[in-house]
Amino acid sequence: MAEEGIPIRHERHLKEKAFEEFKRFIVIFLYLWVVFGLLSIYKSIVLLQSHLNYPEHAFALINALICAKVLLIGEHFHLGTRFKDKPLVYPIMHKCFVFTALLVCFHIMESIFMGVWHGDTIRDSIPPIMGGSVRGLLSVGVVCFVVLLPFFAFRQIGEVIGHKELWTLIFTRRENNLRLT
Repeated sequence: MAEEGIPIRHERHLKEKAFEEFKRFIVIFLYLWVVFGLLSIYKSIVLLQSHLNYPEHAFALINALICAKVLLIGEHFHLGTRFKDKPLVYPIMHKCFVFTALLVCFHIMESIFMGVWHGDTIRDSIPPIMGGSVRGLLSVGVVCFVVLLPFFAFRQIGEVIGHKELWTLIFTRRENNLRLT
């Protein structure tokens, strides 16, 4: 039974909307977790570590959760929708650029806040992955941009042909797929 003053239909609509938002969050989180996990494995290989640094891999999980929420909030505020009526390459590239800037800014602010919280200076709090330099910042930005390309490409294609149809094209047997000619 619905609470007093809230119709059952409205309550059901809110639950459906919350469930859809949760599914979107899970997809974003899983994608980012895989990417961040692979980056931490790559880093351990590059640094010639003989084993995976588990705290760093756990950080990839936590970072994926936080970044997924940042991306959802950005989508909620309709960031990167400027070229939505143009050929798909434009909205994909624009979203990648906008959300790369959002994630990099969020990461910098988070690091500075945590550093100052622990008594460091703002300069000492700049994320070490960025090397404290413009070159490091650009490197992280390029990696983030490239990581977001397939993510937003699939999302934009799904918006055009329908997410259910895209899912069907990708995850069902070929003879069952629609023929696109």
